[in-house]
Amino acid sequence: MQTPADYPALTIPLLDSIRFLGAQGWCPATGGNFSVRLDEHLRLITRSGRDKRQIDSADLMICNANGQAVDPNCRPSDETALHMMLYRLDPQIQAVFHTHSIPATLLSRNHPGQSLQIQGFEMQKSVQGQTSHEGPMTLALMDNTQDIPALASALQELWLQGQISSPGLLVRGHGLYAWGRSIAEAQRHTEGFEFLLHCLWQEHRLGARA
Repeated sequence: MQTPADYPALTIPLLDSIRFLGAQGWCPATGGNFSVRLDEHLRLITRSGRDKRQIDSADLMICNANGQAVDPNCRPSDETALHMMLYRLDPQIQAVFHTHSIPATLLSRNHPGQSLQIQGFEMQKSVQGQTSHEGPMTLALMDNTQDIPALASALQELWLQGQISSPGLLVRGHGLYAWGRSIAEAQRHTEGFEFLLHCLWQEHRLGARA
């Protein structure tokens, strides 16, 4: 049976990224979940209920492309189905990160639409495909539910309708999903989106945005 220790080239950088993002306060308590594509059939993902600031290899597990644990004694993170859906929708996605920051949670609760428009911030260029601060960048937004298969289906519908145009997604009252073609890119996208969301939330508090 394969274990995370069989994939040190991916396990070590994934753990480094999770600890870094956890240290920013973006995964309080045991919130958040992180994964990486190992090959066509297997994914490495955080186990449920683990502190992301002190995570180690024992807190990771391997599942198949349907989100089923290779080791039946391991339980994957609750939102595993969303990770698996993203990997199915785009074969270029190699890593998926999910954080629970205060700005992402509150902005998504206070924004009524199905997307959040971001414009005028130099940090937009941290996101793949963005070459300027001048044009708008859209971050898709969808409602939360405890029915995770339904949440994954809603994600698929948004994707197939072309409503996800950047490598990120807000789940209302929940947090941010960001992904990339490598662990490093997924981390950069997470940092970039979190910075932009923090800026937007501060503007909201100051009354500069509706």
